[in-house]
Amino acid sequence: MEEDASMKFFSDQNTSYADILPPREARARIEVSVLNLLRALNSPDPAISHLSLINRKRSNSCVNQGILTDVSYIFLSTSFTKSSLTNAKTAKAFVRVWKVMEMCFQILLQEKRVTQRELFYKLLCDSPDLFSSQVEVNRSVQDVVALLRCSRFSLGIIASTRGLVAGRLSLQEPGKEPVDCSACGSSGFPISGDLNLLDTTIMTSDARYIILVEKHAIFHRLVEDRVFNHIPCVFITAKGYPDIATRFFLHRMSNTFPHLPILALVDWNPAGLAILCTFKFGSIGMGLEAYRYACNVKWIGLRGDDLNLIPEESLVPLKAKDSQIAKSLLSSKILQENYREELSLMIETGKRAEIEALYCHGYNYLGKYIATKVVQGKYI
Repeated sequence: MEEDASMKFFSDQNTSYADILPPREARARIEVSVLNLLRALNSPDPAISHLSLINRKRSNSCVNQGILTDVSYIFLSTSFTKSSLTNAKTAKAFVRVWKVMEMCFQILLQEKRVTQRELFYKLLCDSPDLFSSQVEVNRSVQDVVALLRCSRFSLGIIASTRGLVAGRLSLQEPGKEPVDCSACGSSGFPISGDLNLLDTTIMTSDARYIILVEKHAIFHRLVEDRVFNHIPCVFITAKGYPDIATRFFLHRMSNTFPHLPILALVDWNPAGLAILCTFKFGSIGMGLEAYRYACNVKWIGLRGDDLNLIPEESLVPLKAKDSQIAKSLLSSKILQENYREELSLMIETGKRAEIEALYCHGYNYLGKYIATKVVQGKYI
């Protein structure tokens, strides 16, 4: 079927990224897209053309190696997939796109912000025949982002966040008193899911390092021991795989304090490296927003040369899931050689090591471990 010219949307522009727009402009893009659809429906021959959506598969990913900056990142090229109302396999997905777009328009009109979880329950109530799972909502949101070429935040959708920050950092939200992140206790200070608020927060710091911590329990230990008093740093954790708000916060810190090295402390296993790489390069799972918050993150530990610090009985066999993640990482075009060597060593030994294994030297050893790595410049 020939694609009707009236069905051209913002996804037809050659660039493959999502704009950050004010609410009025985001609403205008929705209105233009709806008008184009109605024009096609009201034509003498009302054939509904395909929606051309950016292909979000790994095969469509490209690499920017950061020649002029220290930051490399992955992004999507302009390869398209098609969704059509006339195709039995994609018809429901086609309708979901418009339903989510309608909901986003209402959210923007009401000047509200919602999480994708809140959006799911609203859609479940309004359109139970279309939406039965969070995954369907998440995919539809990404389709709307791909169609309109604007970020989720521009559509009134805020990030659910698990992120915490602690250490030598002061945060002052507009109209509020500054928050001293070194005085928030071992729980740390929660990172807001409101990206606009994060963008307007004033940050001040006398830190010399930013340290990403994979695990909440390790973050808690380092903050409780006030390691940031001995190593002038800011600790950040996303409690596992990073959410967009934590990535945005780190990216904002990186821009505000470009001289501070960002060091990642993760488990020595494929999942730990995958978490590091998401902060460092972005994630294809983020669609057109994949590249936006990439940062120049260095790997401080755990690494293969730390295995001599860990008792043999503390090493754990790799799981099937580990092997799948390792295979995916090794197929990535952006993974640097020394990271590939670490992955190969994991596969060769069939073992994985968790940060907690260092507790064999005592609960206060983690701070000494990080200090040694920092002083010796042992990060890659």
